[in-house]
Amino acid sequence: MLTVGDRFPDYRLKAVVSTDPHKAFLELDQDGFPGQWKVYFFWPKDFTFVCPTEIAEFGRLHREFRERDTVVLGASTDSEFVHLAWRQQHPDLQQLPFPMLADVKRELSRKLGILDRGEGVCLRATFVVDPEGVIRFASVNDLNVGRNPQEVLRVLDALQTDELCPCNWKKGEAVLRPFEAAQA
Repeated sequence: MLTVGDRFPDYRLKAVVSTDPHKAFLELDQDGFPGQWKVYFFWPKDFTFVCPTEIAEFGRLHREFRERDTVVLGASTDSEFVHLAWRQQHPDLQQLPFPMLADVKRELSRKLGILDRGEGVCLRATFVVDPEGVIRFASVNDLNVGRNPQEVLRVLDALQTDELCPCNWKKGEAVLRPFEAAQA
């Protein structure tokens, strides 16, 4: 699996950005949001039970990610047509403010090393990628356990300080300054 310090791989994927079939589809690639941080999160399958809880929570936090100059992109190995049908059918997904990428050929998932060996679907992987395309945070949950989008936001805040942040640090709290303390 790719991890912290690796470059996020190149990709070109179809994405669903709306529930309107006439405006629903875009093609996106890794260069689509220059100069911005990106949060990529992957889920196993559409029309399941844990996945919409995570997706909806990322949607609810969308404004907070935008305030941090960060684009959220969700993805699975389902097609863009399945994504569209799910968004149209599921009330918590109808107003999603971010694209749902369709990695139907599993190319991006393979490059990232996040395909479940038994099921052939994406693991619950999350990547925070800096504006230069470098992975700065990587996390994978078991297929049965949902991730915490609030924690992804907290980690993003810490990464954007470019400082030493202690355990459970939250935006606005003091960062560690060991060299200043040693010189005092």
